[in-house]
Amino acid sequence: MAKDNNNKMSVEEAGRKGGEATSENHGKEFYQEIGKKGGEATSESHDKEFYQEIGKKGGEATSESHDKEFYQEIGKKGGEATSESHDKEFYQEIGKKGGEATSESHGREFYEEIGEKGGNARNNNRD
Repeated sequence: MAKDNNNKMSVEEAGRKGGEATSENHGKEFYQEIGKKGGEATSESHDKEFYQEIGKKGGEATSESHDKEFYQEIGKKGGEATSESHDKEFYQEIGKKGGEATSESHGREFYEEIGEKGGNARNNNRD
């Protein structure tokens, strides 16, 4: 046991012992509840930019420790989970929103170019 000069327990040792005692006396629900309360308190005291910044940092840290296959796997799992909980109308709505957003950010030349590419690919596949 770590002691300071007055033969007392160090702050670190006291914290560790307190944490161990708490974990022995409380179950999963206790930690879920205090986590929820902490999350609510944090959301009341922080703005959108705060969450964007910590999300960015988390994404950067994750990208440094995972490869392409990791992202393919979580994308596949996410897609499967989404397809199980959403219907055809959901996909129609997000497709419509995506199409509208694309049309607002691209001009006529963009659509002419992709139309030409699609036509060429189709003609090449007929041969």
